[in-house]
Amino acid sequence: MSESGESELIAQELSGLGHKLNEFEKRLTEVEKVNARLEVAALTTARALQEVSQHWDAVYEAMRRIEEPGVHELRRERDSRRSTPERKS
Repeated sequence: MSESGESELIAQELSGLGHKLNEFEKRLTEVEKVNARLEVAALTTARALQEVSQHWDAVYEAMRRIEEPGVHELRRERDSRRSTPERKS
């Protein structure tokens, strides 16, 4: 093979590699865009889950307060004593 033939073959190979590199760069750009959208979606999901978790914490706290003997029972006892007339001996 002559030098010009070898140069032409090398030029064709380089041209083919250049086209492949351009396609690869386009695909990489698309992957980066998708990745950015997925990161935003992940952050949104994390915030929503945190909000749901806070609501459940409030529910559990309210349930705990209801189950504990506390202010409500003391008020009921006080009110029942007030409604019952005191007997004088």
